[in-house]
Amino acid sequence: MPSFDVVSEADMIEVKNAVEQSQKEIATRFDFKGTGASVEHKENELTVVADSEFQLQQVRDVLTNKLSKRKVDVRFLEDGDIKKVGGDKVKQVIKIKNGIESDDAKKIVRVIKDSKMKVQASIQGEAVRVTGAKRDDLQAAMAMLRKDVPEMPLEFNNFRD
Repeated sequence: MPSFDVVSEADMIEVKNAVEQSQKEIATRFDFKGTGASVEHKENELTVVADSEFQLQQVRDVLTNKLSKRKVDVRFLEDGDIKKVGGDKVKQVIKIKNGIESDDAKKIVRVIKDSKMKVQASIQGEAVRVTGAKRDDLQAAMAMLRKDVPEMPLEFNNFRD
């Protein structure tokens, strides 16, 4: 029986590359010369440090620009609070969301069931497995999910025929 998985995972290699490109641009830009502006990547979080909130926003703009150029959806980013750290600097921790939370998974299952399509959806940990009798039904379910769930960056993988 044909099936596919609905997942929400950022490509961490592309995130790492975008952070490195952002660091290079920050190092060479005139308005960041002599400042402590930086972007750091650890596991599933990014740390942005700057001298002021305005400069922090500029560093964030550089980062989101590099992420979008590398085709990483910025909806994966979850902003943390801006905190003041020693020496007149500000810091913001940005979490990178991976996996579909249970509430979002239930919403996806509900959207599929309400559509009256000939497919079934079941929650499999941090993914939602969709099965159906025909490949066309599964492709229609993919198109419907892209349209009806715009607030989540969904990906479809593990397509089996």
